[in-house]
Parts: sequence; structure tokens; C-alpha cells
Amino acid sequence: MSLKTIALAFLLCAAVSCTSEVPRKDLPYPLTSKSYGDPVKVVTIPLPAISTDPNEGITAGALAAMLVYDKKGDVRTLLAPQLNYNKNYGISGTIYGAIYPQPGRSLEINISQSQRRNYDYEMTLKDRGNFVRGVAMKAFLFHLKDGSARFFGFGSASPLEQQTNYADTETGFDVSAIIDVLPKFKIAAGERLKKVDIRPGAISSLPFILDRFTPQEVPGSTGFTTNAQRISLIYTTLDSNKAPTSGVYFSGTSEWSSKALGSTANFFHYSFEAEDYIPSSTKRFITIVRGVYNQTIGSGVPFLERSILGGEDTLRGYGRNRFIDKSYTLFNAEERIRLFTWRVFNVNANWELAPFIDLGAVSSSIYSLSAKEFKPCPGIGVRAIVPPYIVGRIDIGVGQEGPAVFVGLGYPFTF
Repeated sequence: MSLKTIALAFLLCAAVSCTSEVPRKDLPYPLTSKSYGDPVKVVTIPLPAISTDPNEGITAGALAAMLVYDKKGDVRTLLAPQLNYNKNYGISGTIYGAIYPQPGRSLEINISQSQRRNYDYEMTLKDRGNFVRGVAMKAFLFHLKDGSARFFGFGSASPLEQQTNYADTETGFDVSAIIDVLPKFKIAAGERLKKVDIRPGAISSLPFILDRFTPQEVPGSTGFTTNAQRISLIYTTLDSNKAPTSGVYFSGTSEWSSKALGSTANFFHYSFEAEDYIPSSTKRFITIVRGVYNQTIGSGVPFLERSILGGEDTLRGYGRNRFIDKSYTLFNAEERIRLFTWRVFNVNANWELAPFIDLGAVSSSIYSLSAKEFKPCPGIGVRAIVPPYIVGRIDIGVGQEGPAVFVGLGYPFTF
């Protein structure tokens, strides 16, 4: 597909963009509910979709964002069919949906299929106290294949010239429940099951991981299974889970994996995380600082189950899984600046600018960590918020190996 073809697709989307009234019976639950009018207001917005990722390269295409409004004029459903082209995968068709049928409940779906290698089928259901009073639940189901995955070796000094490629196929689930025990204290328990298959990837210019490394050097490089259980203690005063503007968050988590329950290896994780949201008096400026420490303990731990940095929520100047070792230490600082409210395509969106800096390092343990191992990643983000739930973001980070651009939905560091 040429760029001219992509441009034509975008112009066709623009030609049919509109605000329409749809009978509610044609948008059954969970797309709408009794909190919606009849007919339902639907706004369709054509948008170009262009991103560049250190692992995937340039992806270009077009999407049509369909926003569904309730009686109050809030967007509670987003549907986004998308058509993209990437030289490594060919044409990809995607449908993304974010649905909030009632307060405290959300459903996210992502269905994507490429001509070559890649596919992604995901569903996330979140519920806060509707099924069981005082209990928040989350279920994540996935079946995906990423042909752009990279491995560079272990440690912070793993060189760019040593990178390899593979196709990461994963199938499994992750379920959790969070129980309120005191007004500000919560206990979370969860389990995840993941089966991973490693095959040759889509980047022909790079060697396959097993052409450069042996299975003994990189456990899990021939595939593995993980069945892990975890428990967390959480303290939070955040004013919102989706888009916090003030408060603090602390958590301590332990997770263990056992061969007795079907895992390929016995291992143990523990981690600590702290966040502070500091608003100005008008909340036009919000300063966020975050610190995370993660440690992995065990022998023969699959490489994708170790402590990993890189990607849109950790080091935004590097691709996903760039640095891998037994532990990582991470600091993030971000200033969210509310600029203005702009009405485009009959949609009110609040726009933010977010300069940030990420600083992280991997090591065998916190005791062996040295200052020279930290990777600084300054950058800037642009956010568009459609009340009450929809957040679109573009983050541009710069690492020592060049820039990285991440496009997605939702704030970083949210739960």
C-alpha cells in the first residue's frame, strides 16, 4: 500500500464524517444503556494514524473514531476501526472499543489482524463494586503475536548492535480482585496464566534470537509457560483511578511462579511503587513523580519474565523490552499542563502538554546498581481528553539510541 492510497483512504473517511442520531435499539447493551437518550448521538471523526516505534518502524494509515454520547453529553463509548500499513506486516485491520456502560464498569476490546505475522485479540473487563460491594475486579484475556519483538542481551550495557528479532506469540489471562479493607488501604490478589511461543520474526534484516544466543544463555527462548499468583498491599488517596489530579499511591507486590502449578520455572517477584500527584491551586498544572523498584529471584527464569524496562509506560525513549535483568529501578517525572478546550467535529476535548523525563536502569540487584547504568529519557507528550473517560496521547521520548514515538489511549501510570 502506497502513501497515496493511505491518503485516499483518509479523504474518504473525511468525506463521510458526520454527527448522526441512531435508534438506541441499533446500539444494544453494552454499547448503550438506559443512561443514553433515544435516539443516540454518534459523532464520527476521521483521523490519520501515523506512528513510529523503535521495534515496529513506521506505521501509517487512517481511522474513524465513533463517539457515542449519553443523556448528559458525556462520551461513554468509543469505537475506532482502523486501517494501517507497515512494511514488515503489510496491511492491518483493527477495531478498538472502549465502553463504559455504567459508572464503575468498563469493557475494552482490541481486534487486529495483519497480512503477515502479527495479530492481537484482547479483551479487558473492569468492574468497581457492581458485582460485589467494596470489591474491584479485572479480567484480561489475550491471544497475540508480535513479529517485531527484540532481544539485545541481558543488562544495561547490552549493545544495540547485538539486537535480534523474534515473533512473540502469547495466549492467556490475567485476573485480579481489589478489596477495600480500610478507607485508604486495599488488598489485591490475582493470577495470570501465559503460554509463550518463540518463532522467527518479521524483521528480515536482523538475526533470529536463537541464531545468536543459545537456549542455555537465554532461558525461555524456545517458549515457556507461566502460572503465577500475586498479592499486593495498596495505600491510595488518589481522587480518580482513570485520570487522577491529586493524591498519593503506594503499593508493595509479591508474585510467585511454581512448576507444581504448570510453570516452566520456579521464580519470585517483588516490587514497590510510589506515586505523588501535586496540583496547582487551579489544577491547570499537575506534577507527577513516580518511583518503582522490581526484583526477580530464581534460576532459569524465562527472559520475558524478568525485570524489564522500555516502552510507553517505563522508558519512553526506547522500544518495548529494551533492557532485561534481574531487577530494575525506575523514576518518572511529568508535568501535565492544561492548555485549552477545543471543539472539533462537534466534540469538546481538553488539550494538555506534558513534558517528562524518565530515568531507569536494570541490574542484578539494587546493591549492584551504579549511577552510570541509568538511562535518561527526556520527552514531551500531547494529550486530548474527551470527558469523562477517553484520553488519547502521543509521547515522544529521546533515549541514547534515538527518538521513540508512542501513540495510545489512557494516561501512563494509571491502574
